[in-house]
Amino acid sequence: METIVITKDNMKDVIQEGTILLDFWASWCGPCRMLSPVLEQLSEETNIPIGKINVDEEEELSAAFQISSIPALFLLKDGKVVKKTVGYQSLDQLKEFVK
Repeated sequence: METIVITKDNMKDVIQEGTILLDFWASWCGPCRMLSPVLEQLSEETNIPIGKINVDEEEELSAAFQISSIPALFLLKDGKVVKKTVGYQSLDQLKEFVK
């Protein structure tokens, strides 16, 4: 499945239908860099698209989701947040998270 760069300009269109996992991250964040390949593998195995939101570039979105720690993951279904978690997660933990 694909990884989508989310910005305030495309956010509404990307999240309005279906399921997507949003990843709030930053290039300077070690756990974020560790999580990235795990998210790619999760997307391939589950067909859930991953939306990547750079907290340094998308301050409005970070504020809207009240991001205080990263990596922060939000599972959305049809535009609504159904689950959230913070910090590094293993592939098995992420599979359970998106069930």
